[in-house]
Amino acid sequence: MAVDQGEFVALVGPSGSGKTTLISMIGGLLSPSSGTITLAGTDVGGLSKRDLTKFRAERVGFVFQAANLVPFLTARENLLYVATLQKRIGRKEAHQRADQLLEELELSGRAKNVPEQLSGGERQRVAIGRALMNDPDLILVDEPTAALDTKLGRQVVQLLAREIKQRGKTGIMVTHDLRMVEYTDRVFEILDGELTHVETPSAFSH
Repeated sequence: MAVDQGEFVALVGPSGSGKTTLISMIGGLLSPSSGTITLAGTDVGGLSKRDLTKFRAERVGFVFQAANLVPFLTARENLLYVATLQKRIGRKEAHQRADQLLEELELSGRAKNVPEQLSGGERQRVAIGRALMNDPDLILVDEPTAALDTKLGRQVVQLLAREIKQRGKTGIMVTHDLRMVEYTDRVFEILDGELTHVETPSAFSH
């Protein structure tokens, strides 16, 4: 499986097929028992525990099924919190980047709201902004639409695709909803832990 810079791909398959396990290994959350995972020349499996933590923080952005925002922080503060933890950029740049992301994600008017004051779609958009905050090379997305209705789900995936393309990132999305693959470049099918097919999104259109 190879995914290029600027490419957004989907990973589909039945429950228990290994989709989430695969992206967890790609993102350095789990160690592969065999094989090699390489990101821009870095062998992820060969990193020490310390270097792996640094790798995840600096080069990978995660968007999960649940937004998992810090409940007592505003939307803007949730983005800034990432920069505070990693300290890759200065305070002024962090504030500028947070404001830019909130504007791009159509959240400027909700910047001062805490998560419980946001809709499900808005929370997921904040989660996307958080994933992009440290300018990672790779965005890994696990079932981002599971808790959303179809309309909101489409909006979230469209935003993901747009941000990944515009920023030249690499994006991999796990999804059970085949209606969402139309926004991706390719679709990888996985069954019982093995990649079985690579399709174009049009193969899943009805």
